[in-house]
Amino acid sequence: MAKIDEEALAEAYNRALALEKSGDIDAAVKAYAEVLDIDPEDHGGASVRIAALDRGDAPPKAPDAYVETLFDQHAEAFEDILVEQLGYAVPALVRQRLQTLGLGPFKRMLDLGCGTGLTGGTLRDMVDDITGIDISENMVELAHEKDLYETLYVAEIEDFLEDNDDEAFDLITATDVLPYLGALEPLFFGAAENMVDGGLFIFSSETRPADVLAERPYMVGPHQRFVHAETYVRERLAATGFEIVEITDINVRMQDGEPSPGHLVIAKKK
Repeated sequence: MAKIDEEALAEAYNRALALEKSGDIDAAVKAYAEVLDIDPEDHGGASVRIAALDRGDAPPKAPDAYVETLFDQHAEAFEDILVEQLGYAVPALVRQRLQTLGLGPFKRMLDLGCGTGLTGGTLRDMVDDITGIDISENMVELAHEKDLYETLYVAEIEDFLEDNDDEAFDLITATDVLPYLGALEPLFFGAAENMVDGGLFIFSSETRPADVLAERPYMVGPHQRFVHAETYVRERLAATGFEIVEITDINVRMQDGEPSPGHLVIAKKK
């Protein structure tokens, strides 16, 4: 990889942010394009920011370098930010729905985007064996310290699902993963390939009203997070061999004092 000119990158990125803040969107987009020229791997997520400004198509997913950098930087404060400041309670909602529906216990769970282990910890007593995977090495180190997982991997989710030849799982979770993905087929297909028949796939997604999505399957929302149309989620699940057990409307988190509407989806592999 060519060496990045860190000084030029920081200058272009800060200029782009300032232009965006001032409302000069055309100039901001041009500056973000400069950022991408300097850093094609896109550690700063410039491509996602351009899409969030509704210029250009949304990328199929957030760049790996961006997601890895984002979570490596925030690993130490991650739980405090997510739980205390943003009111994130999806893992508890997962547990509640499983218990209400009388689902479980489970033999083998795969926790995609495990982070510091919030979902793994919440479901620990319902599962014999948990494997966690996250793109951020710092996050995985913190999860490891908690001693919640039998196995932990540092890897990109779609690559892992494609290459994994471990024993199949009867529960796969992906809480707060979809906001970093646009196209869902690789994730859903990969989950199906790594799951026993009748296994459960549980994930959260964020959404926006139909008039905002305007017939798009997904878009990048104002906080650089992907939002998905419920119709698209349903279509992709059906296409990859899942049937829906339930879709629950939830508030995923608070953002600038506003709730982020979304869904908690439980699907079963046919």
